[in-house]
Amino acid sequence: MKILIVEDDDRIAKPLAEDLRHQHHVVDLAADGVEGWEYAQSTAYDVILLDLMLPRLDGIALCKRLRAAKCHAFILMLTARDTTSDKVIGLDAGADDYLVKPFELEELGARIRALSRRSPEIRQPILSHGELQLDPANREVTYAGKTLSLTPKEYTILEYFLRNPTQVLTRTAILDKLWEFDKLSGEETVKTHLTNLRRKLKTAGSSEDFIETVYGVGYRLCAK
Repeated sequence: MKILIVEDDDRIAKPLAEDLRHQHHVVDLAADGVEGWEYAQSTAYDVILLDLMLPRLDGIALCKRLRAAKCHAFILMLTARDTTSDKVIGLDAGADDYLVKPFELEELGARIRALSRRSPEIRQPILSHGELQLDPANREVTYAGKTLSLTPKEYTILEYFLRNPTQVLTRTAILDKLWEFDKLSGEETVKTHLTNLRRKLKTAGSSEDFIETVYGVGYRLCAK
């Protein structure tokens, strides 16, 4: 799923984003309400995790603005406030659920799964490129009908390419997007994962340049 986290506390936002990315969700981070509004205007999200107390534009005001703009994403409020009146205000503003801080990541994951079951439309379509297919629902990757056994990082890199099929992705961009919280990783780590991913794709029958190198720039999927 595509998930937007609108949270100004990095101690909460960054570990949360990392955990959701490990679950193979596509995650964006916004540090205040105005930035969250800008993200929501430019991308169709499945779920928005929205802090109540935000700088520039608070969570209630942002929630109301999103609903007024016909945003159909599920909105889950995150807040330290635990009174019934606060919950009612959030739900009346258009939130679908409410989770009080501090919370366990396992509970948040369960809440997101529960929201996703409310509508079959939230199920992500299968991503494909030529004979390659990636099913986000069960995290299965096949090439010409053969199942590929990928590591979590290989899967995430491949999904990143499939969601940006025409773009040239630099090592730095891949590193920033997928290793945001692993400060020890460098561009050589990206190169190693790409080498292994290419090898597995070739073993399954793909061409050597399924993920081709654009010299001096980065990488992209080859033309179908």
